[in-house]
Amino acid sequence: MPQPNRESDSARDFPDDAPSGPSAGSVLRRRRLLIALVAVAASVVAIDLVSKQLAIAALTGAAPVRIIDGLLSLRLVYNPGAAFSLASGATWIFTIIATVVVVVVVRVARRIGSALWAVALGLILGGAIGNLLDRLFRPPSFGQGHVVDFIDYAGFFVGNVADIAIVAAGALVIVLTILGIGVDGTVQGAGEGRRA
Repeated sequence: MPQPNRESDSARDFPDDAPSGPSAGSVLRRRRLLIALVAVAASVVAIDLVSKQLAIAALTGAAPVRIIDGLLSLRLVYNPGAAFSLASGATWIFTIIATVVVVVVVRVARRIGSALWAVALGLILGGAIGNLLDRLFRPPSFGQGHVVDFIDYAGFFVGNVADIAIVAAGALVIVLTILGIGVDGTVQGAGEGRRA
């Protein structure tokens, strides 16, 4: 009785030209990281919106509220420009910049492979959306709305929660860059397959 051809059975089960796409594990990991990124961004947007509404309700027409004498206080400001109220006559430029930032983060997020990068991109996305919503929907007009700022840092500038998220993200990006950790999770100079 002829024996079955084991070699041909094996070749049939695992052909040499089978597609070698990403493993199920890597796809699942990327999906989880994207969910984490979106969760961070959504949390920043929610906290930013709620804190701005509370600031408007509590600080409109009120004197500044001292938190840490000489260092930190609460003071309501409607900012048409960037940080330090720079370029206050070009609000629409910052609307465009914020929109571009959102688009770029969404595109980069498709390559996400690092939990720390997921946090950093989530903070950037949430902060950009938080201030973009002000520019789109607050007075004086669509696309030229003034951003609600209320955290006064020793009189140097006044910011909000979205600004804090963006600054924290910037610091984290600098650290990740220094450590050589890429968006996809690979570590520069490390052996192939090493992930952060």
